[in-house]
Amino acid sequence: MIIFGESIEHIKRGINMKIFQLDNIYTVVCDFKGTRSGFKHTANLRKNGLIVSEIAVKYLNRTWESFEYETILKKVVDNYFCDKKHEKYLQIIKDMI
Repeated sequence: MIIFGESIEHIKRGINMKIFQLDNIYTVVCDFKGTRSGFKHTANLRKNGLIVSEIAVKYLNRTWESFEYETILKKVVDNYFCDKKHEKYLQIIKDMI
């Protein structure tokens, strides 16, 4: 799969990046970045390789997530999908955890 001129293999080389394949159409690419006062998780939702939604969550200290990127994955789904698709993709994320 090619994503904006980058192959999945190229993206996987990112030290902090993780790719979550929701199905054959949607993929979420998550990243971790340090900030002056803590850190942030960023995510972009891709439909057939094209970015359709981006979101960031900033943290001031350690996170309480039971699964890395749990909050950002849920937020990107909340931000983009509605109705049945929203519930479908939230369930897929819950199954990953």
